[in-house]
Amino acid sequence: MDDKIPHTRWLRVVAPILIACIISFMDRVNISFALPGGMESDLGINSRMAGLASGIFFIGYLFLQVPGGRTAVHGSGKRFIAWSLAVWAVVSIATGFVTGHYQLLALRFLLGVSEGGMLPVVLTMLSNWFPEKEIGRANAFVMMFAPIGGMVTAPISGTIINLLNWRWLFLIEGMLSLVVLAVWWCLISDRPQEARWLPEREREYLLRELAQDAKNRQNLTPVSNAPLRDVFRNSGLIKLVVLNFFYQTGDYGYTLWLPTILKNLTGANMAGVGLLAILPFIATIAGIYLISVLSDKTGKRRLWVRVSLLCFAAALLASVILKQNVIASYIALVICGFFLKAATSPFWSIPMRIASAEVAGSARGVINGLGNLGGFCGPYLVGVVMFLYGQNLAVCALAASLIIAGLLTFLLPKSCDLTSVATPSDESMRLRKAPRP
Repeated sequence: MDDKIPHTRWLRVVAPILIACIISFMDRVNISFALPGGMESDLGINSRMAGLASGIFFIGYLFLQVPGGRTAVHGSGKRFIAWSLAVWAVVSIATGFVTGHYQLLALRFLLGVSEGGMLPVVLTMLSNWFPEKEIGRANAFVMMFAPIGGMVTAPISGTIINLLNWRWLFLIEGMLSLVVLAVWWCLISDRPQEARWLPEREREYLLRELAQDAKNRQNLTPVSNAPLRDVFRNSGLIKLVVLNFFYQTGDYGYTLWLPTILKNLTGANMAGVGLLAILPFIATIAGIYLISVLSDKTGKRRLWVRVSLLCFAAALLASVILKQNVIASYIALVICGFFLKAATSPFWSIPMRIASAEVAGSARGVINGLGNLGGFCGPYLVGVVMFLYGQNLAVCALAASLIIAGLLTFLLPKSCDLTSVATPSDESMRLRKAPRP
């Protein structure tokens, strides 16, 4: 008897979701290379305006968070993201033709709107495909879109700017979205019931496990059938919103200003900065995977969110303290990369522990949308503080935000953690006892 857990979905579901997320990340952060690569001088942009242009994306990002989550729960996440890919491709290409501040701000805002439903949609789609004991790892693989996107964006963006200019950066990377749209439409399915490519044994396994998870969650406090109103009445979800706000302030403050920080630290050209930016994102992949494994193995979601955030803050502070030693400061920035997204896997495993299945999509949308206001505040905060007081104090401000986020984990309810975690032997026994078709 073959007791191995079926795994076709790991490639057919995770891969297209990961690819779509990578291209979304590239389109949102390529401005971080364009700004020091000629856009600032061509458009007359100072650090405050650069911070605003980087961060205004996240204001637009708010608008489709809850509609996106609801669509994935009750409709088709596949169609939602297909339309999103088409729109943000057009917006990204149009950015290559801007001639002034306000055009840039408007297009960055529209890019945020077009990408806004992405994360709640893909997280809800993953919850349709992966049981609770696997969802942490599934989330982790998808959350690798940020480091992989960073690894791809950094050298490509630096090279394009060096060989051509910053306008071609937006044109070329915008057209890639249209290629990804074709891949997405051909490969993805919303639910196991709709996937003709799914082996019957794997379909039965998924339906059985997902039904058992839904039954287990009935013992948790529900948010009821009034999503938005009751989400804001749920203290656990509100704490996640606040925590995510301070987390994203540090996250995107670091991510969107990393090329500028590296350029100021090393004096390298944009091609060199692109190469230097690869290593922090390689470290990010290792951090996501390691923390997700530890989180799934122990079930201690709050602990690993806390450890990741506080270590991220410590590494940021170390990069400032060691600034006189370029190599040591760069190593600290690489360590920042390790913890950059490490908290995301355990963090996004928490909402399903404190919200009913009926409103999981809306809850994720609220947490991600309001929390990602930090994505506006982080880049803008760095731009303003850098303009007024210099880069070192700006980095310290990001560290302070991450420390606040880490301390907030002490206030999360105990139900965020798994009380018991199934081992591989436990799963094998369960499959042996399960009736065969």
